[in-house]
Amino acid sequence: MAREDYEVVMGLEVHAELSTKTKIFCSCPTTFGAAPNTQVCPICMAMPGTLPKLNEKVVEYAVKAGLATNCEISRDSKNDRKNYFYPDTPKAYQISQYDKPLCEHGYIEIETSQGTKKIGITRIHIEDDAGKLDHDDLGGGALVDLNRAGVPLIEIVSEPDFRSAEEVDAYLKKLKSILEYVEVSDCKMQEGSFRADVNTSVRKKGETKFGTRTEIKNMNSFRSITRAINYEVERQIDVIENGGKIVQETLRWDEVSGKTFSMRDKEDAQDYRYFPEPDLVAIKLSDEYIEEIRKSLPEMPESRKQRYLNDYKLSEKDAGIITASKHLSDLFEKASEICGNHKAVNNWIISDISRILNENEMDAVQIPFGADELAKLVILIDKGTISSSIGKKVLEELFENPRDPEVIIKEKGWIQISDEGAIKEVVLKIIEANPQSVADFKAGKDRALGFLVGQAMKETKGKANPQMLNKMFAEELKK
Repeated sequence: MAREDYEVVMGLEVHAELSTKTKIFCSCPTTFGAAPNTQVCPICMAMPGTLPKLNEKVVEYAVKAGLATNCEISRDSKNDRKNYFYPDTPKAYQISQYDKPLCEHGYIEIETSQGTKKIGITRIHIEDDAGKLDHDDLGGGALVDLNRAGVPLIEIVSEPDFRSAEEVDAYLKKLKSILEYVEVSDCKMQEGSFRADVNTSVRKKGETKFGTRTEIKNMNSFRSITRAINYEVERQIDVIENGGKIVQETLRWDEVSGKTFSMRDKEDAQDYRYFPEPDLVAIKLSDEYIEEIRKSLPEMPESRKQRYLNDYKLSEKDAGIITASKHLSDLFEKASEICGNHKAVNNWIISDISRILNENEMDAVQIPFGADELAKLVILIDKGTISSSIGKKVLEELFENPRDPEVIIKEKGWIQISDEGAIKEVVLKIIEANPQSVADFKAGKDRALGFLVGQAMKETKGKANPQMLNKMFAEELKK
């Protein structure tokens, strides 16, 4: 059977770390990057006799996420014990939610090359994160860091509505954007605060029964997720075509080899032996509480995009790219307000800033400079202090060592040459050195002018005023 005769079916479990200052059941801080085991207490270390106390902010943030993803909010939910043992789980269970989650029956609309599609969200529930194992390759053992134990998470479980890696990518980017806009999670994938488990199966087209699924665990890169899905789909089809059977198991993705590897058998719900958490009371929410949170929701990506189309006259594509990231969107608005030139700010974000982010596999939240610096860059170009080509160099410097753009151009000697005498001297030099291009221009080949201007820019290391160069070349060549 040909590969095109198969259909992929996928569902996602996304874990997003909530941006609370303290953990879910104790007052330990949640700051990233602290020395191992310095943000712990008897509660998150699961010392005997300790009792958890639910962080109210966690409930508020979970409800925000639910409302922003069109979920129904439960007035009556509870916490449950999810029983399993790993070395980085000191309680030997996780406090999660099972049959009565905070949020249910939501959806997100995504855009792909195939058009608009609605992806169902089964549930959003709260839970505590596990610790971290640092493997000692030399000694062959592992060290446990419990700083992350008890960090609050929401788990967003989708319906099995995905039929391609493209749909998964669009959904994850949309979900990440929504969580950033409502400010419940910073979604820093490089820090593990936004990660996805992908449940993947294949079946022959026309079948209604789902195939046996595998779960690719804890991925925190869009590129890796796409690669892992494509590999796993091909692997499963190969197994079936060769007469084998897919085993329900949990997999890890190896970025270097580009393959998935088995970690353990995949558990079902009954394997976790869920039961109500006896040390926590039920969560009761009033209609007034939910409505208050609903009213506090900020402008969402779709409405902000529409505003950019109407107010700033951005293209559909540009408005979509900028508003997909709250950080980029805020950068655009603040920088535009400061410099008064939103077209230039848009161009810098869409072209050079996006290019540098892609080349370095950076998220927008990792941009090391702010709106003041970007606005100053635009102002310096608009005033003629530097050229656009020098502006690109300044931007590169802002990414490497962020500081005031004026300081950068003074340090580097990049101030634009606008002296007529100096410009004319360069123009005459380039004309003398390129007689063929001069002849081409006089023969009606307009592109020759661009070549000559380019040579002049190279001669001045990009510092000559390009408008003055064009004007002076045109004047001299007509003599």
